[in-house]
Amino acid sequence: MSRLSTAAYTLGALLFLVSCSFAVYYGSKVVSHQLPREKKKTTEYNYHFVLVPEELDNEYWRLVEKGAKEAARKYGVMLEYAGPKQANIDDHLKTIEMSAAAKVDGIMTQGLSDEQFPPLIEHIVGKGIPVITVDTDAAGSRRLAYIGTDNYYSGFLAGKALLADTKGEVNVAIITGSFHRNHQVQRVQGFKDALKKEKNIHIVAVEESDISRVKAAEKANQIIQEHPEVNAFFGTSALDGPEIAHVVKKYRKQNDIYILGFDTLPETIQLMRQGIIKATVVQQPYEMGYGAVKMMIDIIKGKKVPPIVHTETRILRKKDIRSGDYDSGGE
Repeated sequence: MSRLSTAAYTLGALLFLVSCSFAVYYGSKVVSHQLPREKKKTTEYNYHFVLVPEELDNEYWRLVEKGAKEAARKYGVMLEYAGPKQANIDDHLKTIEMSAAAKVDGIMTQGLSDEQFPPLIEHIVGKGIPVITVDTDAAGSRRLAYIGTDNYYSGFLAGKALLADTKGEVNVAIITGSFHRNHQVQRVQGFKDALKKEKNIHIVAVEESDISRVKAAEKANQIIQEHPEVNAFFGTSALDGPEIAHVVKKYRKQNDIYILGFDTLPETIQLMRQGIIKATVVQQPYEMGYGAVKMMIDIIKGKKVPPIVHTETRILRKKDIRSGDYDSGGE
């Protein structure tokens, strides 16, 4: 083989390897979130359901998934857990659309306040695929049922807990996961309504964390700097409370600032045991997931189900935590 032929062969092989590398790299970038896939049902499964969470790796939603999977095992359901890796309405809606295209037997999803959600659900239900909302309702849509927290009531309970646990002038700041998502809006409103007649309690700031640890910490830091009079915080999403606590601890104000969180993530419970977070709102994500699967089966079988099922909500304080409780993040 001549030197010219050898060089041409080497150059061709090099270009082939480079093109393959680019194909693999960009191919890995195409899928930004897990989507359901169409599978042929086998005799071992009675139904094929998809659970679409707010974000896949959220610890709270993993508990919803755990309950749903337990019910799926018991009742012979093939359950897929699919959705955006991080909270994103467009990706959430795309996952629901893909679920319907995959011809699943039922879709369980967090309700969205986005204007695109009701028409999408109407279209899917019109095609004969039942939809249940979990954790957050979308009452204006054609969803067939809702199972989850009464979010307004949970915020109201939090306000009453703050009132019971504090004395004198209270300047409270709220960090909420979103200014637009139904459940977060309802929690803030319930909290405000519980306190609106109290002349010694003042809400001095309401900031948005986008259900992000980094942003929750940034907002807590900003509030402490701009409002040194703040002596209480309420975080309305699971990640808000721990990040507020870390910032308060950094400023060495854990003995001066009352912190009220949401949910029972292991980190929240640890901070409660340390006395930094004083109380948290307890939801029942496992029961939501388990109950959603059972409700979906009943709907498919033509049984009547209640349009709204509210799971238990209560306040947890340090004195209520027994050894070993909540170590997995929930009941």
